[in-house]
Amino acid sequence: MRLFHFSNDPDIKVFEPRPVRIPSIRPAGREWLNGPLVWAIDDDHDFMYLFPRDCPRILIWATPETPEAERRRWLRDCRAAAYVERRWLERLEGETVHRYELPVADFENLGDAGMWVARKKVVPLEHVAKSQLDREFAPRGVELRTVDSLQPLKSLWDTGLHVSGIRLRNAGDWE
Repeated sequence: MRLFHFSNDPDIKVFEPRPVRIPSIRPAGREWLNGPLVWAIDDDHDFMYLFPRDCPRILIWATPETPEAERRRWLRDCRAAAYVERRWLERLEGETVHRYELPVADFENLGDAGMWVARKKVVPLEHVAKSQLDREFAPRGVELRTVDSLQPLKSLWDTGLHVSGIRLRNAGDWE
């Protein structure tokens, strides 16, 4: 397994722990997740961050509990799907993100969608610039799907799929 952090910054030499920009309501005993941390994503879930930073997106995949009919309906033959508003497609094609590989030993697994955190500074092992982001999904078994609006996909949270919404506050008509 490998861990990565994605950024628009091409020159990060050390990742310093910092609190999240917009704190979330956390379960009792996990409030520390809003505190100073370095965040990473595992290689199985790195597709979640192959987007310009502020790009709103909804990502789905099956869990062991997902009913087969829902898996077939929503995923067909892919392992995951990434929904993005059509207005972001040009930026996906043209922008570059920087993928930093991080040492696994410095991180603890949150057991949630491939997310890991470190409570101390972390020095990256490697840096790779990724461009033409729209071409990064298919090799990972992820279908990139463009839609006019993410709003009609709110019902996905009522399915047996795993659903992650990232930067939805930036979606055109998200409430």
